[in-house]
Amino acid sequence: MASIFTRIIKGEIPCYNIAETENCFAFLDINPLRMGHVLCVPKKEVDYLFDLEDDLLKDLMSFSKTIAIALKKAVPCKRIGVTVIGLEVPHAHIHLIPMDYMSDMNFSNPKLNPKPEEMENMAKQIINYL
Repeated sequence: MASIFTRIIKGEIPCYNIAETENCFAFLDINPLRMGHVLCVPKKEVDYLFDLEDDLLKDLMSFSKTIAIALKKAVPCKRIGVTVIGLEVPHAHIHLIPMDYMSDMNFSNPKLNPKPEEMENMAKQIINYL
């Protein structure tokens, strides 16, 4: 069965798409830790990040960097935090999270529940800097 991320990439599940290339896809996390929380995934469904072929891993990291630069311009913050956990969805993914404090990256923090209009606006802001 396809992962939820594969279904998002295929358009079976709606998302707030930020960008895509031949091999990678970025979209807003619908339960963000902070506004602007983005997920970057390879289009190829591989469970564990370090099981990706080297070229695809390099491509995903470069893609994530491009998204992070645009995200930092769209969301004023000290840094864009990067984390790879990957236990909740069996599809390699990178979290990009605007942060001002280390605690902003704590996944046990309550998740935000933004309105669709807020998510659409955030996506547009990030896209404007790509």
